[in-house]
Amino acid sequence: MMRPMKNRDHGLTLGLIGVIIFSGSLPATRAAVAGFEPVFLTAARAVLATLGAAIALAVFPGVRPKRSELASLFVVAASVVVGYPLLSGIAMTEISSARGLLFTGLLPLSTAGWAMVRGGERPQPAFWLFAVAGSGLLAIYALTNGGAEGVLAGDSLMLVAIVVCGLGYAEGAVLSRRLGGWQVICWALVISAPLMLGVAVLTWPSGWPGFDSSAWLGLAYITMFSMLIGFFFWYRALAIGGSARVGQLQLLQPLIGIGFAAALLQERVAWSLIATAVGVLCCVAGARRAA
Repeated sequence: MMRPMKNRDHGLTLGLIGVIIFSGSLPATRAAVAGFEPVFLTAARAVLATLGAAIALAVFPGVRPKRSELASLFVVAASVVVGYPLLSGIAMTEISSARGLLFTGLLPLSTAGWAMVRGGERPQPAFWLFAVAGSGLLAIYALTNGGAEGVLAGDSLMLVAIVVCGLGYAEGAVLSRRLGGWQVICWALVISAPLMLGVAVLTWPSGWPGFDSSAWLGLAYITMFSMLIGFFFWYRALAIGGSARVGQLQLLQPLIGIGFAAALLQERVAWSLIATAVGVLCCVAGARRAA
């Protein structure tokens, strides 16, 4: 059955808000890893976000996860609470956030693929044409603009991170249909809290006063927005608008994020990178119509 047009449009609106929030994640992570080691950073952002999640669940109690849904929640936690933050955090020590942001343009393809496997969605063939075209532009840029030390490692980590993140998005979208969008990320944070707290304690850094203020601001952003608030909008959007359709909005993430990287981190953004991002933007328009 086709979703009502009103729901689709509402899903796209919520999804766009989520994408704008997530677009700042890699620039903020890049700033944070200048002061914090990536493993500690991953654990710290999860533990701090869990405090907000626990408050939200206590103040607004709703549907609780069923025992049969715990496995899916663990998949979400492993993907978007641990996997993507850790892999992308390590990648940000090797490559610029602007380059890493290009890989986020592969998220729609990853999300749609996992949505077929986990959510039973079946996008039209034209959707895949545009999705593969956008992904191809990113691959061409990555292959023709490498060469610096550490780039291959950083690119590889980002590629794996995108596959992992797509799984977390698709799995969370399925759970959101019953639990609600914000509840999914809150429960995922809560069930991962004991492990993340243990990792944070074991990797606790020394020399706190020596950290630059930008590292603290980066940690604050990825904790409150990337790890928590962004998912409130995103999972709800995927649930009501469809993972494949709404997921295409992620092709906008490189373009928006590159602007953040240039403005906030003063990263040099090559014209070839901007041209690639614009080409990807054209693909999202076609994929949106075909989904």
